[in-house]
Amino acid sequence: MEHKVTKIKLSAEAAYHKIKSWCAYQERSQNETLKKLSEFGLQQSEAEIILANLISENFVNEERFAATYASGKFRIKHWGRHKIKMGLREHKVSDYSLKNALQSIDENEYLETIEKLIQKKLETSKSLEDQKKKYQVTKYLISRGFEADIVTQQLNKILKGN
Repeated sequence: MEHKVTKIKLSAEAAYHKIKSWCAYQERSQNETLKKLSEFGLQQSEAEIILANLISENFVNEERFAATYASGKFRIKHWGRHKIKMGLREHKVSDYSLKNALQSIDENEYLETIEKLIQKKLETSKSLEDQKKKYQVTKYLISRGFEADIVTQQLNKILKGN
């Protein structure tokens, strides 16, 4: 079943006031703001003018969005850098903002999160064979967006400690 977006036809002024409160509610990317404006039935040129105003009034800020997105996805959802990067790319965030957002993730906290996820997965792994367990844990963390080399390094460190 296809999901259709119903377009509401709003005047530019009504759309501006509505989108302002939508942006004030949580951080939004420029890309999703433009999509929302098009759902209001605005032409591309009108939407771009409104977006420019939102940027100048600091309701939309790409760097702030990227940093908030990266921080939230890492701390709350426990995503790795690769998955966060893909998510930011979907939002069409600039390379500069993307790079800064990924650098804002604390390296020690990143490694601690990987260790916690490894421990948790090792405990829930039903396999008795060490090699199979190692494969399952590595596959799981890579699917969460963590780098294979770092995962392998942390996993070996934990397994040697046991």
